Amino acid sequence: MRKRFAALTSAGAGALLFILAAPAVAAPSADTIVTFTVSAGSLDITAPDGPIDIGSTAPAGSVTGEVGPVTVSDTRGGATSNWTASVFATDFTFGALNVPFAAVQYWSGPATATTGGGTFTPGQPTAGDAVPLAGTTETAVTVFSHAGGTGGSTATWNPSLIVSVPITAEVGAYSGTVTHQVA
Repeated sequence: MRKRFAALTSAGAGALLFILAAPAVAAPSADTIVTFTVSAGSLDITAPDGPIDIGSTAPAGSVTGEVGPVTVSDTRGGATSNWTASVFATDFTFGALNVPFAAVQYWSGPATATTGGGTFTPGQPTAGDAVPLAGTTETAVTVFSHAGGTGGSTATWNPSLIVSVPITAEVGAYSGTVTHQVA
């Protein structure tokens, strides 16, 4: 009788081993296709609101100062992310007196930050490249550009102004508007 029990136990263990070693059955599943849309954003430019005080000088002197960060953000999502930023200014006035916009030079300097692919090009990378400001949007000076890349891009730079004060300027706080634009 003992042999028979041992044979049954052995057979039962084999069956149990077979059940434990059997491959696991996959749990039921269901797939869901999910979609989303990337919509076109915009092309924007931001600059400090001001007023920005760039310093002081006597008549026939010059003053140089930074405007603060200017940023172009292109979220249009196109096959290429091309844009050109430009700048123009008003005359700088103190009451009825003025320092003409053409007496003010601008230099973009290099980018302080960029995102996206393509080529970022400063209009005036060094102070030696500074150019006189224009007075209208039609004659605006190119200060930064981007070409190539896909999707979007951003660029930030910190431009400087160099004001050559005429010898005829009178003492006072002169104020003017510098306008950055992008297209």
